[in-house]
Amino acid sequence: MLSFSRESRVLHGFRPAICGAPLLAVTAALLSGCDLAWEKPDLAIPRPATFREAALSGAKSDASARPLPRGPDFAAKFGSKELTRLVEQAVGDNLDIAAAVARITQADAQARVNSAALWPNIAMQDIARTSRVPGTTTNVASAGSNITPASTSTGASPQTTASGFKAREFGFFQLGLTASYEIDFWGKNEDASYAARLLANASRFNRDTVEISTVASVINAYLQVLTAQDRLRIARRNLAIAERVNLAIQARFEVGVGSILDTAQQESVVAQQAAIIPPLEQTLRQTRNQLAVLIGQAPESVDVSGGSLTRLTFPQIPPGLPSEMLLRRPDVAEAEARLASQEFSVLQARAAFFPSITLTGQYGLQSALLHNLLRPEAIAWQAASNLAQPIFDGFNLQGQYELQKGRYAELGALYRKQILTALSDTENALIAVREQAAALKAQAAAAAAAQRALTAAEMRLQEGTIDIIALSTTQTTLFQAQDQLAVVRLSYFQAATSLYQALGGGWSPTTRDSEIAQANAAYEADKGIFP
Repeated sequence: MLSFSRESRVLHGFRPAICGAPLLAVTAALLSGCDLAWEKPDLAIPRPATFREAALSGAKSDASARPLPRGPDFAAKFGSKELTRLVEQAVGDNLDIAAAVARITQADAQARVNSAALWPNIAMQDIARTSRVPGTTTNVASAGSNITPASTSTGASPQTTASGFKAREFGFFQLGLTASYEIDFWGKNEDASYAARLLANASRFNRDTVEISTVASVINAYLQVLTAQDRLRIARRNLAIAERVNLAIQARFEVGVGSILDTAQQESVVAQQAAIIPPLEQTLRQTRNQLAVLIGQAPESVDVSGGSLTRLTFPQIPPGLPSEMLLRRPDVAEAEARLASQEFSVLQARAAFFPSITLTGQYGLQSALLHNLLRPEAIAWQAASNLAQPIFDGFNLQGQYELQKGRYAELGALYRKQILTALSDTENALIAVREQAAALKAQAAAAAAAQRALTAAEMRLQEGTIDIIALSTTQTTLFQAQDQLAVVRLSYFQAATSLYQALGGGWSPTTRDSEIAQANAAYEADKGIFP
């Protein structure tokens, strides 16, 4: 990030300069009625030494962890080539990322715009002008008068009309350059430049945040596709079980050992299982369409094969230390960069109270007659300096200063909140990983027990010794347990994605330095023949 060593000089070094010059001393007296004090808000937040949830799970929460791989490399840890391909495509073609890249271009351009005042303004000013002043508007005697018009050195050529009024034509030609430069005595223009350049850094951190969010969204959407396919397979298998039991009950009814209640009860179970399938089909297709948007493609051109969530590998993600996590979060870095930028905006608003000194100059050729324009005698130049000091502007400058200080306080609060949010996100993700792992284990045991119960119930059905209500309850329990197992497995894998995102998604201080270097290179890049 840009060095802020200049900040203390700006804050504390200008008062001796004011006292050292009579003119600036007068300025200080004029500003004595302005409130230029600024006590920056305290941004300190106690940071925990370890993650509480990592310690509870038995992990080495006091040990450093290597940064996570980014994007496609992390997706590869799930063991799905299709998922890795989708993430690669999303990183390259996602439109949210493309919009974030466009915002980087805007921020770089704005940094150049806000830095323009650091350079002199040089412009070419060429004039070719001819004007005619009618005789009826000048104080010239009419025809027959003995008063002669005053001679002119501007190339005026009098023309006498029949009525005696004398019109004049004037010519003026100029080839020249004009220049102006404001001496940045108080660092106002430099502060504006630094503020914009820090926002260019923030725009790059924002792009990284968008990329991490996009990768997580693609992974979660793909996991939802696999879960929808698993639940569809479970629903169709359960429908087949219900239909098989229904056939057995129908057979018992036909031989007179079953009742209409028994058949109606089982037909209801079959219908309920059949009704589950259409919503799952809807979820599957709509999630595929969502994936298409995430990878920047039309739904009609994307085919996601999917498979089963049971075939994926759960990625192990060590959390490391909270201090490391905060350095690996691009959203925290973005909030910090915006806060640092606003500090320079406050300094800029403060410097506006003090005098501004502008140097102007002009050099070129001037002549009333075109054929004399290139003669040495046509050379003209002028140089000037301008000192401007705000005295009273209806408290506009004071209002601007208070506005920027208030904005700094706002961004300071948001920066602190972002740190707390990052810590909370990680703790919540660690909780989810641990608790969903326990829930998955318990739900798998419940589904296995329900399967054994249904197998025993079907055997008793064949023997004719089971109550139909008990059989229906056993079926429903199995169907719900298997479907819930698929849902819990999805939550378990999504917890890994949340932890990946909470820990910064593979971002690191090295990435931060690279982004800042790119921002500085963009600022220093060749700007063409004009500065």
